[in-house]
Amino acid sequence: MPRLAFNKRAKFDYEILESFEAGLALTGQEVKSVRAERMGLAGAFVTIHNGAAWLTNAHIPKYDKVGPLPDYDPDRSRKLLLHRREISRLIGKMEQKGLTLVPISVYTKGPTVKLEFGLARGKRQYQKKEAIKRRDVDREIRRSYSSK
Repeated sequence: MPRLAFNKRAKFDYEILESFEAGLALTGQEVKSVRAERMGLAGAFVTIHNGAAWLTNAHIPKYDKVGPLPDYDPDRSRKLLLHRREISRLIGKMEQKGLTLVPISVYTKGPTVKLEFGLARGKRQYQKKEAIKRRDVDREIRRSYSSK
């Protein structure tokens, strides 16, 4: 299951409470661009409206080897393929205060392109600073052990 795109900021900015998997509805040239690892998830988020889940603000550039596509929008919203009961479960969980849906990674599973997204709560600034300190201390400990 090769990872084609990864949202680096997701686990730093959010506390992931639960993760989900959904298929992505893409056009043919978008699939080729994603498989070439040219998708960007920075600033992307998942919304639910009109009974469907959508990946918003994800950037998939035009595939290089395709001819001119004058009306192609690389930042358009893309539909997530989920069952109705999964969508209603997500709606119920999102009604809790402060929870949001954040894309984590895009990968292939057989011939399909899948999106892993998580139900997340935003971290406070002091929580982010603690994570940075903890990471720095762990790095120093590893260095001191490896140099001996």
